[in-house]
Amino acid sequence: MAVVSREEFYEISPADFFYRNRDIAGFSNPARALYSAVRELVENSLDAGELARRPPDIYVRLSCDGEKGEEGSSVYTLRVEDNGSGVPARHIPQAFGQVFYGSKYRLRQARGTFGLGGTMAILYGQITTNSPVHVISSADGKRIHEYTLMIDIKNNRPIVLKHKVYSNHNGWRGTIIETKLEGEYSRAMPKILEYFRQTAVVAPYANLTFVDPKGRLYRFERATEAMPKPPVETKPHPYGIDVETMKRMIAVTQCRDMVSFLREHFHKIGRTIALRFLLEEAKIPPKRKPKRLSNEEIVKLVKAMKRFTGFRAPSADCLSPLGVELFRAGIVKELKPEFVSVKQRPPSVYSGYPFIVEVAIAYGGEIPRTGDIILYRFANRIPLLYDEASDVAWKVVHQLVNWKYYKVDPSKDPVAVFVHVCSTKIPYRSVGKEFIADVPEIEREILNGVRDVARDLSLYLSRKIAVERERQRLDVFEKYLPKIARFSAELAGRNPPDVKPLLKSVVKYGLEEEEGGLTS
Repeated sequence: MAVVSREEFYEISPADFFYRNRDIAGFSNPARALYSAVRELVENSLDAGELARRPPDIYVRLSCDGEKGEEGSSVYTLRVEDNGSGVPARHIPQAFGQVFYGSKYRLRQARGTFGLGGTMAILYGQITTNSPVHVISSADGKRIHEYTLMIDIKNNRPIVLKHKVYSNHNGWRGTIIETKLEGEYSRAMPKILEYFRQTAVVAPYANLTFVDPKGRLYRFERATEAMPKPPVETKPHPYGIDVETMKRMIAVTQCRDMVSFLREHFHKIGRTIALRFLLEEAKIPPKRKPKRLSNEEIVKLVKAMKRFTGFRAPSADCLSPLGVELFRAGIVKELKPEFVSVKQRPPSVYSGYPFIVEVAIAYGGEIPRTGDIILYRFANRIPLLYDEASDVAWKVVHQLVNWKYYKVDPSKDPVAVFVHVCSTKIPYRSVGKEFIADVPEIEREILNGVRDVARDLSLYLSRKIAVERERQRLDVFEKYLPKIARFSAELAGRNPPDVKPLLKSVVKYGLEEEEGGLTS
């Protein structure tokens, strides 16, 4: 008699899932994991500094403990200190010891998208070294809370091993995180240093200090204390809604009719538009109670929202772009280019989510000649360093733009293009947040932005070529005009005239004309 096998079903927690699948969050190998841990904790610190409206001061120290891990890796202690808003004591255990617990689950522009990164770095450290994380934080400037935590991976809960409270005599606010993890710094070093350099470009108002395992100190000084305006939370737009979100809204609403429900819970819906939508498109009585809608009616309501063309486009007032001046300051500080042009595109929208694209181009200075256009990609002020060829910006810069049209030879000219996309929802194609999906609306804005700055560079290069030609022409005058004057005087039987004043005036006038156009 054949034995029938039975499949066993069981549930795992989010922490357990990422314990088994840490590669999808960017912790696929010791080198990548070390880079990801530094990046995630630094981004949390930058967000905290901006939330507190103080120019961030971030100190990162990576030290080798001398222990050997698996596959040639070593055990490192990663310490990150900031002067940000701090974490309220009651939230510290969950914020650092529970996957999918944080402040990022709102419709607001933020560096983090999944509320996973910092906790994932701690989880990876626990998995590889079985060591707890130490968290020191003060949110009120009165007391300092120190926690020693581990994560209950099976149940996705924090385990508090130790909790101390100190008096805060200096009024310090901020957070210090120290965790142990396996890594391979020799392979991760280029990416970590490049991450700090690009972060200094896109956050020129931050002081970044990094001490590596060999004791080398890297300091990225702020260029300005001006900061971009903080992002604000916004309501969902009807075009970006789905059935599950609609059901959740209805479950918590206090509204007693559909008109007030639409006005209260959705972005850019007034009374007139709400009545028109309900009567003409959704065919739902305006005085109907939202909680009385059946499942079928909720589905019809969502479909009607997708079809209705009368909704106003979402506003980009909730977004916090870097701004032309800050973007320029960061590029000039780090690359010292000969020429830079920065443009901010008008706000646009995809799938009901507003977004703004900022594009810059730089030429010369400390930009290396690599034989191709150097592309710097940013999303909500996060440098994107991996999977460049999968990004929509790479497609635009390397496939859609004909650089010869703009007098740029990618194989010879030192040119760098910078693309920054900010939105309440960045369409990443992976949990690791390394590249942006090929969304047509975003592609179009990036392409138009690159063309704008490329035209400015083309004009600059044309004037530069004209200046060089004028210099060559004037060199000829300087070389032969005195000789012509001397020979002419000898033939006429006169004393040779002094042509230096005339020559100086011609040279000065010619160069001023061309260089004036070059710098205008």
